[in-house]
Amino acid sequence: MTGEVYNIDCMEYMKTLPDKAFDLAVVDPPYFSGPEKRGYYGQKVSKVGVRRDYPISPTWNIPSSEYFSELERVSKHYIVWGCNYYNFIFPPGRIVWDKCNDKSSFSNCEIAATNLHNSVRIFRFMWNGMLQGKSVAEGQVMQGNKRLNELRIHPTQKPIALYRWIFNRYTKPGNKILDTHLGGGSSRIAAYEMGLDFIGCEIDKKYFDAQETRFEEYKWQKEQQLELNFYPHDDKDTPIMCRRRIVGKLHGLRRKG
Repeated sequence: MTGEVYNIDCMEYMKTLPDKAFDLAVVDPPYFSGPEKRGYYGQKVSKVGVRRDYPISPTWNIPSSEYFSELERVSKHYIVWGCNYYNFIFPPGRIVWDKCNDKSSFSNCEIAATNLHNSVRIFRFMWNGMLQGKSVAEGQVMQGNKRLNELRIHPTQKPIALYRWIFNRYTKPGNKILDTHLGGGSSRIAAYEMGLDFIGCEIDKKYFDAQETRFEEYKWQKEQQLELNFYPHDDKDTPIMCRRRIVGKLHGLRRKG
């Protein structure tokens, strides 16, 4: 398993690749411009008081037909989120992500085009601010412990669970995966979990650095979970005490980051 990410324009990177270099490309290109200039997505402060501030960044470039043609050239199969916004003819296969947020002003679902099949598949996972799904299997059930929610570091970030579902269904260990618009890095984390060879591109330096920090913290937490499982303790040193020490280390890491 290998994993590499580049702070680079994905078009420049893809032009260096041979045909069908990747088994699967899962991409989420921008389909409009705006949040990157305002510094927030939707409302700056949610109805429950949660701030949605993001760094001001360079203008998002909406991909042209050249991008999609290049993507088709370098990947055997692909999944393109937001396909309904682009003036490009995609194959008939569709994947629908139901966000389980019928009462929200945002879209109830997102649609992806794919050449993996000619039918429509659906994945349900709650994703509406602080309201996030519990797991891949219980995506329509809200996560009760908000401390287990994913940290949102990008305006259009998708949940790790979505990529877990995609990779579990459409890949096998050792497959080579491409994400041309890495954003918050959820795809990278899911690929790492499943033993996939992964390449990601992110043109924005601020978001590239943010996903690097997120990925390193994710790996650190996994290591600490293993340490917790095997941490020796006596009667005075309970598993709860061990967990508190690990959580303390994690908070220290976040402050340094």
